[in-house]
Amino acid sequence: MLGTTAGGLYWMFRQLERAEYTTRLLDAGLRISLTRSATVSDGWDSVLRTAGAEAGYYQGYDTCDAGTVVDFVLRDSRNPSSVFSLVESMRANARRVRTALTREMWEAINDCALSTRRVLETQVQPRDLPVVLAAIRKETEYVQGATHATMLRYDRFNFASLGTFVERANNTARLLDVKYFVLLPSPAHVGSVVDNLQWESILRSVSAQRAFRWARGEDLSAAGIADFLILDDRMPRSLYFCAKKITENLGELTTGYGHTPPSSDLGRQLRARYEDRTITSILEGGLHEFLTATLAETNALSDQIDLDYRFTK
Repeated sequence: MLGTTAGGLYWMFRQLERAEYTTRLLDAGLRISLTRSATVSDGWDSVLRTAGAEAGYYQGYDTCDAGTVVDFVLRDSRNPSSVFSLVESMRANARRVRTALTREMWEAINDCALSTRRVLETQVQPRDLPVVLAAIRKETEYVQGATHATMLRYDRFNFASLGTFVERANNTARLLDVKYFVLLPSPAHVGSVVDNLQWESILRSVSAQRAFRWARGEDLSAAGIADFLILDDRMPRSLYFCAKKITENLGELTTGYGHTPPSSDLGRQLRARYEDRTITSILEGGLHEFLTATLAETNALSDQIDLDYRFTK
């Protein structure tokens, strides 16, 4: 496969995953803002930081309020990480690799783009945010469903899947880190009602609340939730699950192309971070430090995949 086609698929699915993650991040921001004893604007500032949009936002705005932040992160075309911009970029990449997509995928992508444009045509009020976010997630999930239902399992699927799980690992780590390192008002709140409500909001934001109760019962402790989202390989958004999928996709590419590039070794190293680990050892070593290292390794892996498969020339 041409590197440009592989790269188009990879980045198309990274953009799709990031768009969905951003809706989840906004949902988390809304829920967590309702549990804070501090000002609401502080909570929305943390959303900007987690989305990597803080610098761009303050180039155009002096204050941080819910309505303005939601508009910037959700639909501002000047923000390359806004949901609107990501969906538009995803469709543009899909157009470039049109011959690598099934008809059902192409139709789902177009429907996603058209629906997102429609619901984001005017500024979204914070009170309407849950309905709008749910509508966008529904469309992105249709694209994922069409992909899994109709795409042949070979190199094209593996590059698409790599994009999904590299991005998902990055996003889960960022979401956990902002909860632990940014959102909690002070160390004195650890284990408090506010702390537990915020952790539960994170579960709800990644659609994992029911799955957590099935797997772990009613113990909604911070350690239990962190363990679930980092080390439980049954949870599709956990870091361990993502690392396993990344190594599987890289392994199939290695088999198909008959050589083992450096990215395969980096993928195995990333997976090894989670094997035979306990949440106790991670917390004792520092959750923020662990997540920061995870982000660095995931970004290095992405760069190496680009080099190994010649996405750019």
